[in-house]
Amino acid sequence: MRIDPIVALAFTWTSATSAQSAPLPSPTASPPYTASERVLDDRSHAELLVAREAVWRAWFANDTAALVRLLPARMIAIQEGDTLWSNRDQVLTAARAFAGGGGRLMRLEFPRIEMQVFGDVVVLYSHFVFETERSGQRGSSRGTAVEVFVKRDDVWQNPSWYLDFDR
Repeated sequence: MRIDPIVALAFTWTSATSAQSAPLPSPTASPPYTASERVLDDRSHAELLVAREAVWRAWFANDTAALVRLLPARMIAIQEGDTLWSNRDQVLTAARAFAGGGGRLMRLEFPRIEMQVFGDVVVLYSHFVFETERSGQRGSSRGTAVEVFVKRDDVWQNPSWYLDFDR
């Protein structure tokens, strides 16, 4: 399956049925960098999932204001196989190109989600499936995502992600 390079820059959002797992401790890290056995409280967990969904929806809809609020200026987006990584300006350009070309998100699912909590930093691991439509043609993609979220000034921001699309 050929993946649309603009769609490939998309990031993940989660469904309300996401799972939360206990973090795995790093064998080489020492406190305070070791993952604790901590999980997010219900409110923080819900806020994180709302922020994650907002990032995805903002990208596909080219909602630049939301993306600027949710993606820090020095963010990094990586896709498997890319030799060059994307910064926020490049992510915004890709979102504009997708939506400007008539692209629409039709379906998005996350059949598996795990997370690790490191204080105000959470790493989400997901399997994703999404379907888009452009010029009357539908395409689907699936893969694995690793996303980092940081809580800054009571807002969950997404400073980095890695996407690995199934081929």
